Amino acid sequence: MNNLKTNNFWKGKKVFITGHTGFKGSWLCLLLKYLGANVTGYSLKPLNKKNLFSEAKIKNLINKSIIADIRNKNKLFSELKKSKANIVFHLAAQALVIESYLNPIDTFKTNIIGTANILDCISKINSIKSSVIITSDKVYDIKKNKIFKESDLLGGIDPYSASKVCSEHVFLAYVNSFFKNSRKRSIATARAGNVIGGGDYSKDRLIPDIIKSVKLKRKILIRNPKSIRPWQHVLDPISGYINLAEKLYKNRFSQTHSWNFGPNVQNCKTVKYIANKIAYKTNSKIKIIKEKTNLFKETVLLRLDNRKAKKMLKWYPKWSLDYSIQTILDWNFKNPGMNKQKVCFNQIKDYLT
Repeated sequence: MNNLKTNNFWKGKKVFITGHTGFKGSWLCLLLKYLGANVTGYSLKPLNKKNLFSEAKIKNLINKSIIADIRNKNKLFSELKKSKANIVFHLAAQALVIESYLNPIDTFKTNIIGTANILDCISKINSIKSSVIITSDKVYDIKKNKIFKESDLLGGIDPYSASKVCSEHVFLAYVNSFFKNSRKRSIATARAGNVIGGGDYSKDRLIPDIIKSVKLKRKILIRNPKSIRPWQHVLDPISGYINLAEKLYKNRFSQTHSWNFGPNVQNCKTVKYIANKIAYKTNSKIKIIKEKTNLFKETVLLRLDNRKAKKMLKWYPKWSLDYSIQTILDWNFKNPGMNKQKVCFNQIKDYLT
């Protein structure tokens, strides 16, 4: 698969993660610690009272957890320099489409200025050899029914996707201005699909909303039941980020800037399919209702071409959609009193087997 299980590269590596208190950032912390890395995290507090960062006790697991704003460049530079990081993963973002409509200015500030801040800091700190800037699958110009490859035109139809497109342009500006001729450090952006997994309690997210409806035995309201999304367990893309960061560290791909870590086409299913699958697996008699007041424009079809990562990184998505859903149901309904950090490590072990 991704050869992480037998890979000693990460043992003792100093890693700096922005956005480590978020859902994806928390899983990244867990996987890197499992691989033996020394992790420093930099992020705001978790958005929700119930969150994976707290449930899995990640603050006590990693080497240092810094609660601070990515927009505070002086603080960011100070903490990044003190960490003596070899590798940086930038995940800090306002990551919700609907929230971007409600607070577009904050979305632009966090996602664009935040990315500029981390890139500027990376360019000035010599200990950093490899960096992965995570953007989004929603950066593409979604006008045709196609599978998007890294070289396709970028778009931006809503404040969230526009902010991520802008962050890609900021990235390219820094690459061409400060990193292009550097042999000491390599950097890339990574784009993934709709990540799912245990411990996701985010607002306006499909699976957390469905799980809540199942637990409360109430109807499921869905904005766009026919929308097709590239669903993937969170361990698939973050294993790709880790794989990419290692290759960048070894200076293998200094000029191949963007990478898709999307699922195989079999995992690209409708929103309604996900809801029905969870209802079936939980033996729940729940009614799916299309929400009448859908005020926000969303992409109907979105799929990523992952052939570049497969060919050049030897990275392959591992878990099917059905198995991924089962791991989420196990997280929420199987042994509810079990230590969540242990649950995560058990699932990581399963993934790497």
